[in-house]
Amino acid sequence: MADTMQFDLVAPEARVAHAEATQVVIPGFEGDLTAMPQHAPLITTLRPGILEVFTGKDSKKYAVTGGFAEITADRATVLAERSLAVEDVTQDMVNQWVAEARAAHEDAHPDVVDASAKMLADMVAMGTHMGFEPQS
Repeated sequence: MADTMQFDLVAPEARVAHAEATQVVIPGFEGDLTAMPQHAPLITTLRPGILEVFTGKDSKKYAVTGGFAEITADRATVLAERSLAVEDVTQDMVNQWVAEARAAHEDAHPDVVDASAKMLADMVAMGTHMGFEPQS
């Protein structure tokens, strides 16, 4: 049985991360999930949150604002709308992301207003988790 799995985090502009991981904690739309070697195949959507990749020696955290994750027994691939290493995120970025989520919520069709409210709350929670005070 393999002790690691291939991990790739890709955003539209570049591959953000590539590593042999022992586990990956993913902010799934319906809650956090942990992908490990020999995981059952799964595709899920992401919510705004912190993705953490564990290697044999350390871990690295990334802010993601949404997207998809595909998990197999030997690989976890995350296609993020936006992603940055947590240490590269600034207060201004968080404010912009929250403002965009708030505008989307205000303009949301009644059929998706609850989903847009959840997206806004998740964006604020992500910023708070990183130590910022989100505002728009």
